[in-house]
Amino acid sequence: MSATPPLSDNSRYEQACDQAIAMCDGNLRSTIKALIMANEYLEIELEELQAAIAAGCVPAKRASSNAA
Repeated sequence: MSATPPLSDNSRYEQACDQAIAMCDGNLRSTIKALIMANEYLEIELEELQAAIAAGCVPAKRASSNAA
């Protein structure tokens, strides 16, 4: 079985744009609105994580998968 070669960054972004537009039925305004909303959601998540870290609520470290 042969692996497909990784896409270049440009090709990956083009493909992601095509997928986003297709998910919004070709409506570019809806696509932009959805991306803005997703970005705002991620910004809020980041702020919440930064606040948790500042308050000392750091998640426990994962156990190493290499442990015997």
